[in-house]
Amino acid sequence: MIETLFLAGADIFRLNFSHGSQEQKQELLTMIREVEEKYSHPIAVLGDLQGPKLRVGEFSNPNGEVLEKGQIFRLDLDEAQGDNTRVMLPHPEIIEASLIDHVLLVDDGKVKLTVVGKGDKYLDCRVDVPGKISNRKGVNTPDSVLDISPLTPKDRSDLEYMIGIGVDWIALSFVQQPSDIEEIHELIDGHLKEDAFRPAVMAKIEKPSCFYDDNLEKIVELCDGIMVARGDLGVECAPEDVPLLQKQIIDTCRKQGKPVVVATQMLESMIESPTPTRAEASDVATAIYDGADAIMLSAESAAGKFPEESVAMQQRIINRVESDLHYRAYLNQLTKNDGVTPTDAVTIAARQIAQTVNAKGIVSFTLQGSTALRASQERPTVPILAITPFKETARQLAMSWGVYPELPRSGSFGFSSDDDDLTTVDNPTVSAADGDFDIVLKNACRAALRKGLVNDPNDLLVVTAGIPFGTPGAANIIRLLPAAGPSCWDGVCRVDE
Repeated sequence: MIETLFLAGADIFRLNFSHGSQEQKQELLTMIREVEEKYSHPIAVLGDLQGPKLRVGEFSNPNGEVLEKGQIFRLDLDEAQGDNTRVMLPHPEIIEASLIDHVLLVDDGKVKLTVVGKGDKYLDCRVDVPGKISNRKGVNTPDSVLDISPLTPKDRSDLEYMIGIGVDWIALSFVQQPSDIEEIHELIDGHLKEDAFRPAVMAKIEKPSCFYDDNLEKIVELCDGIMVARGDLGVECAPEDVPLLQKQIIDTCRKQGKPVVVATQMLESMIESPTPTRAEASDVATAIYDGADAIMLSAESAAGKFPEESVAMQQRIINRVESDLHYRAYLNQLTKNDGVTPTDAVTIAARQIAQTVNAKGIVSFTLQGSTALRASQERPTVPILAITPFKETARQLAMSWGVYPELPRSGSFGFSSDDDDLTTVDNPTVSAADGDFDIVLKNACRAALRKGLVNDPNDLLVVTAGIPFGTPGAANIIRLLPAAGPSCWDGVCRVDE
């Protein structure tokens, strides 16, 4: 099934550590890497941490209790089984953080409680939206910032395991504030072996506190990517607010050049149906028009009856939107134009040159992905071929808009002049002052031909790089050249070529 979903259009596979064993995740990762090797195409693996699960205790009635509108219901620390008047809430952090008039939501918002009184060990709540509460139902706290780590003991174990097996991205749940991102970075640093490649961190935005003050900007700045986790976000925020928050998150990520994924209920009906509703198709298209880098399927592909059809449908919607002239107009409106750095200037110029001369692609040499990410941020009209010596960078770039990662076969930027492939030499440092750089460009053009970015030797490519190679994020050179190579124009090459 992994291969089938890949061929249908999947670039990233999510390993949900909320379910199954660590060993099962290792088996899935092995299958993904086998598909990656078979097709010589980088595939990203996202390890998704479960995060804290806040739940009520158990009731003496195994069927639970029905709460009536207006009644007072107590949540407390008493371990006794609950009844129609009270139940245990085994989370003192919630009691401590809750204030009068704060809202608590039970069972994904099916029951709404408002705090009307509190003590050191209890909350008295008015039932505003009545309904049934049963054993171990979840509790959401939209009005409170809890003094609780986003990483449970299980998460810490899973995090160490993810690093050990080599996932490319790690998604952090229950992010409330920027310090949560700092915490996971510290844990990753503690588990990384010397010279090991660092997994990218993705923050899942699902709590209203992420939008307090400048929290969102700081969270985006501290992490490598963002997931718009519309499941919990849609519980803790009003439904009518979620589309606006989605646009705000995407816009913030776009301004900072960080990839953003829109997730949850994208094609929910395809769990049971071979086709989506029209509203779902519009929802997927809206996320793309908003500027999302990726859209994610959950139950549709993990447990649904039509996983291949779901992936193929998303790919069809993506292709259709990207062919729409209005889509390009929307993207151009979002182009960054302030706070420009020298590297920004190079990538902005690359986009403008590609559009002016009708180039077929932008080739970006990148070590850790920052140059390719900056090119992606510009949303050029042509594909971005990101050439990197590191398979980990190539995999992480699979998350980014418009980027096609390419690996030199021997893991370096220096290329052999007598090989049509992107083969390497021992020294990755290449100087613009010698002939080596033209060799690099020539073989990069061949890579573009192999990838299908160009079809004719006279097709033009725009190349960005940092010279000398080896300095991350320091793009300082642009070259415009035909696909035949740096010395070939109008079908004529120099004799020394």
